[in-house]
Amino acid sequence: MKNYLPALLLILLWGEGAYAQPSGEAVTSSEVNKIILGTYNASSYPATTVITDPAVVSAGLLNDISPDSLKAYLVMLNSFQNRNTFSDTNSTSFGIGAARRWVFSKFQQYSSANDSRLRPAYLTFNYAPSMAKCGGTSSIGKHADVIAVLPGSQTTERSLIIIEAHIDSRNVSNCDVTGSAPGIGDNATGTAMVIELARVMSKYTFRNTILFAVVTGEEQGLIGATALANYLSDNGVLIKAVNNNDVSGGVFCGHTSSAPSCPFYGNIDSTDLRIFSLGDFNSPKKQWARYIKLQYKEQLRSLVTVPTNIQIMEPEDRTGRGGDHQAFTKIGYTAVRFTQANEDGNASNGTGYSDRQHNVRDSLGHYNSATGKFDSYYVDVDYLARNALVNGNSMAMVALGPDTITMTGMLWAANSIKVQFTPATSPGYRVAVRSATNDWDTVYTVTGASSAILKVPYSSNTSFYVSAAAMDANGTESQFSTEYVLSTGMFVLDWTPDTTRAVASDPGFYGVKLMPNRPNPFDEATMIAVSSGTDAYADRTWLQITSLEGRLVARIPLHLQKGMNQVVFNHGFGVAGIYICSLMIDGLPVQSTKMIFRKE
Repeated sequence: MKNYLPALLLILLWGEGAYAQPSGEAVTSSEVNKIILGTYNASSYPATTVITDPAVVSAGLLNDISPDSLKAYLVMLNSFQNRNTFSDTNSTSFGIGAARRWVFSKFQQYSSANDSRLRPAYLTFNYAPSMAKCGGTSSIGKHADVIAVLPGSQTTERSLIIIEAHIDSRNVSNCDVTGSAPGIGDNATGTAMVIELARVMSKYTFRNTILFAVVTGEEQGLIGATALANYLSDNGVLIKAVNNNDVSGGVFCGHTSSAPSCPFYGNIDSTDLRIFSLGDFNSPKKQWARYIKLQYKEQLRSLVTVPTNIQIMEPEDRTGRGGDHQAFTKIGYTAVRFTQANEDGNASNGTGYSDRQHNVRDSLGHYNSATGKFDSYYVDVDYLARNALVNGNSMAMVALGPDTITMTGMLWAANSIKVQFTPATSPGYRVAVRSATNDWDTVYTVTGASSAILKVPYSSNTSFYVSAAAMDANGTESQFSTEYVLSTGMFVLDWTPDTTRAVASDPGFYGVKLMPNRPNPFDEATMIAVSSGTDAYADRTWLQITSLEGRLVARIPLHLQKGMNQVVFNHGFGVAGIYICSLMIDGLPVQSTKMIFRKE
């Protein structure tokens, strides 16, 4: 479902300037430009030591990511005082210009320490919205993202992997270009993470090129990320995945927090990590989020002292909020957002607002003027390091791994499926199945065969989703394929991006099935899915939501088409109880399911 709310918020916050688009994007280094486009000689960037064992790389990331380094980056970013997109670009110690030049110098430093393979540059672009009235030396004209590329070992498959964060900060007024706007939680934490992963990952050689990006203009409407996404799209660059890191290191729950978020004021959470992504069934973004979680579980969870609980969230972002990942998803790229579990504020800055986000209180910590030191920090750098590990590990595995495959699937028996892999030349394959949640329930391993018959852990008349990945000789997985939807006992439904075929045990319903809504229980919005093997009911179908007493709550139009049909039902907060969702065809209830509203 397309999310219009972030655009509405941009209108409210920034007026007509929110819709001004960046233009004239250019990379300042021809060498970096060639690497991005895949028109470089990979042999020109040899590494002293080549490590391709995924276990060794994961362990190396675990050992090398440093909370102390992350803290040092945060202290330095704090010293620039105000990183507003339109702040000073000439000062050597204040404003966005000094901050981005420092990031560039860190990329240069880490390149020199690793065979000069990490190549930095700027992506410059023009941006001249009505926000020019804010003043500042960069209100009109050139802006710049800081980027660095780590060239891949092959150029036949030219897809990039991107890890990014925005560096710009803001105060209560988005036009405050001179006042204190440290922006530590939002988003020095994400910027520090990108810098640290550039340091740690530069010593490795990956199959695919990795692009590290520290972008500007997120607070003015994702302008730096949009410039980067448009530049890549305009040049035909393929992207395997984008990890956007925004608000990544805090653990404290404020009085306000954009849902779905923390439970109550003062709650501390240093173990949960939220990943937001667009879509549901057959969404490459949700598949990428699942891949991230799988790689952490299998590569790292048994090695870490404090495990991270990765939560794959249903929506693309928090309610009424947005981020740089949307600049990529809106033009078809796979991108997700990493965000801490608890947020100290919802950025509203209204009457009585006392939380930290989007004002001067988003600082490094409590400063003791008597000692000249910080008594305490508002960011948990150990938590930030754990989140960096999840990020870096997922990017490393997909950059090492093979290309994505295709898979066909069918119901073989009541509780078994047959899957066929293309191409059939990989040393092994992984097959993932899931039913009622965003997580995979089971991931199977298949070796020495191009097809397999697998028993699935579902009872009769249960619909579930199947996808597959290739494995290389080291056991590293590719990204997972698009999903098939199958159902035990009731019908067989083959789904591919181009065609759908269904065989129903009850010809009267042609394989039509109302699936349990997800999540369930829920506190605001939930996804309702209906699978169908026919277009025959396209203009005769709707969903009806009623209370247990029969009171009509909502009537949702559903143009039922062959394949998987999905709608989001948003009831809002403050509701509790059990409602009934009924699939209506020609005015008659065909199937129903219970929906549980949970009041937070």
